Amino acid sequence: MQLEGIISTGEAMFKKILASVGIGAAKVDTILETEHLYPGQKFQAQIIVEGGDVEQQVSGLELALMTRVKVESDDGEYFTNHVLDKWRISEQFVISPGEKKVIPFEARLHSETPITELNAGYNHSFVWVETGLDIDLAIDPNDKDTLHIYPNEAVKACMQAMDKLGFSLVKADVEKGYLRASSFQSTSGCYQELEYRPNSRSLFGIQEIELSFVPEAHKTHVLIELDRAFRGDGYVDLTIEHDHVNVSQLCDQLERLFN
Repeated sequence: MQLEGIISTGEAMFKKILASVGIGAAKVDTILETEHLYPGQKFQAQIIVEGGDVEQQVSGLELALMTRVKVESDDGEYFTNHVLDKWRISEQFVISPGEKKVIPFEARLHSETPITELNAGYNHSFVWVETGLDIDLAIDPNDKDTLHIYPNEAVKACMQAMDKLGFSLVKADVEKGYLRASSFQSTSGCYQELEYRPNSRSLFGIQEIELSFVPEAHKTHVLIELDRAFRGDGYVDLTIEHDHVNVSQLCDQLERLFN
């Protein structure tokens, strides 16, 4: 019996050692009510924590809204993960072997969450929710859930206006940094650029147009970078009120800005 006790204690210690490097440790899984969302939209989820082979102390539970950003440095360009928002949603608790805890969760996406559902030749826009357990003396298990982010009505109308004016969306990516204009500025630490090119020789002498959006509750700001053949780069901006979205009016506004 004494030998069995020693063996049992040894097995328990071995399992704790394995759990400390992630083997047989507790696991977390976030189940989203829907993965199809708009920037600024509320979302609901259930966070499921399942105990591993040994009892573990969980110091907390954290969710992060993530995207992939391009960084420009002296050594060139590279991509890295960027936190748009994060939420700590649980106090410390103990999870027993084989135990299952279900924690309801609700939050709102950052209003500047990049759009992923775009018909572009090159689309490097990705958004996901990452969930992690803060377990004492253990590698944090984590769970990643991809999100499909769609443009709001103002952004969609702006994109439709660009199509009508003879421009095609060729590239979309997310860059690290902030946007600033006279009447607005971004807050998320990154911004999305939608790169348009004319389908034929542009009447405006434009070689390329890049659009970036900064949505708010009732309006969406648009920063427009114009690359003109003979006048170089320049910036203009406009604001679209959400209760006055009109594609024809946007076409007229954009035409005036492009001249």
